[in-house]
Amino acid sequence: MQGSRRDLGNGVHSQVANTRRVSKTHKGGKTPSWSCLVVVGDNAGKVGVAIGKARGVPDAIRKGEDAAVKKMISVPLVGRTIPHHAVGKMGATTVLLKPASPGTGVVAGGAVRVVLELAGVSDVLAKTLGSRTAVNCAYATIDALQQLVVPEERASIRGLTPEEVTPWLAKVREEEAQNESPSQVDSESNWQ
Repeated sequence: MQGSRRDLGNGVHSQVANTRRVSKTHKGGKTPSWSCLVVVGDNAGKVGVAIGKARGVPDAIRKGEDAAVKKMISVPLVGRTIPHHAVGKMGATTVLLKPASPGTGVVAGGAVRVVLELAGVSDVLAKTLGSRTAVNCAYATIDALQQLVVPEERASIRGLTPEEVTPWLAKVREEEAQNESPSQVDSESNWQ
């Protein structure tokens, strides 16, 4: 069961990716509770995933949000996509992420889609291999996103220029500069 997005303030949003009813068996019987997989992100390169458990769903979601905010990671983005392909694993689940051209959208499903959208990735191709468990898919996606490296950093490690590592990078950086410059010109003209 996926929930709607909630605003947590400071530009951070949360979404419930999965809820499960669980129970613990005691001597006197079973104690029911809820386990909620919660994803938080700012749609601009930061995302976190955590599980919250409580007797009621609202309390489980709140606990999951608090834990996910503490576990947020930074995702290097190139324009609206990821810089290179990455493979993340968790348990029996493998998630493959590939950069996509502008306009492709997020080609993913389930918890993988929720994580990528809240991270701010708009164009990406994803494939889940193995188990499709929502918890494992979310954590495998986080594992893949942690492996991403900015092209400039990768080029300096290899002793190359960024254009030699990723030929399309110059065009993307130029488009980013053009998108930023009109707003700066407008704000400067307002001050004069």
